[in-house]
Amino acid sequence: MIPAPRQLFNAAFSPQRYQEMLADINQQFPGQLDFSVAETPVFVPAGLRDKLIRAGQDIIRVIQQPTFKQLTEGAIPDGQRVPKEDEHAEFLTFDFAVCRNNAGELEPQLIEMQGFPSLYAFQAYLPELFARHYPIAESVSPFIDVPDSDAYKAALKNLILAGENPENVILLELFPERQKTRIDFALSKEYWGIEAVSLPDIRKRGRQLFYEKDGREIVIKRIYNRIIFDELARYPDLNPEFNLTDEVDVTWVGHPNWFFRISKYTLPLIFSEFAPPSYYLHELNTYPADLENYVLKPLFSFAGAGVRLHITAGDLDALPDKHNYLLQRKVKYEPVVQSPDGLVKCEIRLLYTWPPTAPEPQLVAGLARLSRGEMIGVDFNKNMDWVGGTTPLFEK
Repeated sequence: MIPAPRQLFNAAFSPQRYQEMLADINQQFPGQLDFSVAETPVFVPAGLRDKLIRAGQDIIRVIQQPTFKQLTEGAIPDGQRVPKEDEHAEFLTFDFAVCRNNAGELEPQLIEMQGFPSLYAFQAYLPELFARHYPIAESVSPFIDVPDSDAYKAALKNLILAGENPENVILLELFPERQKTRIDFALSKEYWGIEAVSLPDIRKRGRQLFYEKDGREIVIKRIYNRIIFDELARYPDLNPEFNLTDEVDVTWVGHPNWFFRISKYTLPLIFSEFAPPSYYLHELNTYPADLENYVLKPLFSFAGAGVRLHITAGDLDALPDKHNYLLQRKVKYEPVVQSPDGLVKCEIRLLYTWPPTAPEPQLVAGLARLSRGEMIGVDFNKNMDWVGGTTPLFEK
């Protein structure tokens, strides 16, 4: 999207060089990369960058309003409310499709949002990897409100550890060794010294939690949470000693309740030129006349599960649980990333951190995904090249 950096990169690109980059990842972190890394970064021009920033600010204004918790009480499912919720989310991630408006300009359109940490460690690593294997123009940067990688890592360290000994802070997941995002866990350990611990491995005595490391039992004081109830529901016989809803003496870094409050459930509350209209399905007395231009999304699902792109009024009438769905107006992704054989669609995720005492979230970096399929995501881009997760590099 920025011609000079794109031309510089594409002139240096070759399939062999890309395979060498993937081999470099595997050499550093054997067997840890389990998702598709795209062949290229995304070069984001200043005009689109500024619109992304404005779009994020529109959403943040909604999240900061005094009534936000009241408006999102219904987002937390029965039996999944976790005690000791903090005043605000410590992580915000907003997903935007890159589109073209009526004036022919590129603009973001909101697709989804999460009050949940994304690949914050990997997004510090990936730009360095690209720069090691390709010429990257000095006119772009992966960071926005922080100057460089060291400052980024330091900010995340302060947020996650808050001065605690790293061994008393864990990254909580369910079977982390099986997760497709496990390379991010390995990098979190490298950068911040925290272990990825599986929920069944946690021991509970009274209100205290422990895990075992090198034959020692270590008390847990802070939990960097990467676990979601949606996945827990797949293991009804798990029966761990610690349930997320237990009253325990830990501090959550990324409290689980915010995963629900800032989610698809929040989309109908957002009114912005960069947010397509969204409606709670059960609140609609009549459906939009142009229903073919809407997508049906389950409110309480993860990673695109259950999204339906093609729906009829009959499909909606047949749903027994309309209160679990929303309608969102479709957006048209604009193919904008120049590959060797044509243009590719793109989605950009903004990554924010929001320390407990900070008045405002800080936009620290981004994540991007390339797609040639009908939707963004691995299942819609199988056996294709120049697709997958990557890093946005913003014009300085």
